[in-house]
Amino acid sequence: MSAIRILNATEARAAIPDLCEVLADCVEGGASVGFMQPYTAADALPYWQGVVESVEAGANLLAIAEIDGHVVGTVQVGFASMPNQPHRGDLKKLLVHRSARGKGIARLLMEAIEQEAARHGKHLLVLDTATGSDAEAIYPRLGWERAGVIPDYALWPDGGYCATTLFYKRVAA
Repeated sequence: MSAIRILNATEARAAIPDLCEVLADCVEGGASVGFMQPYTAADALPYWQGVVESVEAGANLLAIAEIDGHVVGTVQVGFASMPNQPHRGDLKKLLVHRSARGKGIARLLMEAIEQEAARHGKHLLVLDTATGSDAEAIYPRLGWERAGVIPDYALWPDGGYCATTLFYKRVAA
């Protein structure tokens, strides 16, 4: 059974080693989440330190999924920083370790982070994901609406170009 938690900065800091492992596993598994291969847990440390700083500043929500006390998945919502977007959040880095996939963890993480974002007054969430990826298929099943595709938006972790699909979802508290 997995447990889903929204972390404060202290809890997030303590989870950094596990979060680094999850991110490295996903990048090495081909997830286009901003990083290039080869990618190790040590490479992920600066990223997660920045996330913790964002959580501490109140600019980011961080959810984790745990199995037997180990983090196996995570997702974030970053709060839009412009004054004309107080109602919007950016969903970021839905990651599930390859060893924990197929157990409904992505769905549980998404439900938890959407509810928490709504509690923080965010009623419109947006995300982008690699077109044609396994991740792209998850979002429509969770009620997200496809807004469009941008060709050659980013690189796959192994270096080839990939398009990005944009999604949005209205959420309510």
